[in-house]
Amino acid sequence: MDREPRRQPIDPGAQPWPRPRALLLDAMGTLIGLRRSVGQTYAEHAARHGICVTAAAIKGALPQVLRQAPPLAFPGLVGDALLTAERDWWGDRIDGLLQSTAGAPAPQALRHELFDHYADPQVWRVYDDVPACLERWRAAGLRLAVVSNFDTRLLGILPSLGLSSLLDTVIISSSVGAAKPSPLPFQRALDSLGLPADQAWHVGDSPEDVEGARAAGLRCLLVRRS
Repeated sequence: MDREPRRQPIDPGAQPWPRPRALLLDAMGTLIGLRRSVGQTYAEHAARHGICVTAAAIKGALPQVLRQAPPLAFPGLVGDALLTAERDWWGDRIDGLLQSTAGAPAPQALRHELFDHYADPQVWRVYDDVPACLERWRAAGLRLAVVSNFDTRLLGILPSLGLSSLLDTVIISSSVGAAKPSPLPFQRALDSLGLPADQAWHVGDSPEDVEGARAAGLRCLLVRRS
């Protein structure tokens, strides 16, 4: 499949390919998104700690900070050790953002504050077309799994947003020990569903979705959200 994302909602039933038995779905940017921009939120929280930075500066620096980051994946860690690793990973990204945009380090309290902020389901929203799509696919007999480069906070966010009842499994990079474009998260989802790669498609919104799905032997459909 070409890398240029399709601009219309994806409906696997409309594609001229053999019908899949399952869909593996990205989370952020595909099923759910933030109600407010990261730049606005970071700037406001930073100001409470005496750090002056604009939302525009955060927005401009964020892509590079994330590109330079190691994978959000911690092989072998569970429980409190995993949560600590996740907090530290995001804390280092927050620190990098503020160092590059405001010339100031991120206080530990700010690092924890922002991590906890994004654990709150109220800061997230489900895209309008998602519930009907998931319900239609489930009614058609498709198995549904989330495969996301995120952390254990997602396991609390999805139920609160009313999506967990429509999903068979949720695979997150931090606990599976590898992040897209590695094929491992896709393979774990397929193992959980008990299906081979040729009986599932992946739906996502990034180059990592395309590359990881291909590496795992899956067809990939891309969506582009505004």
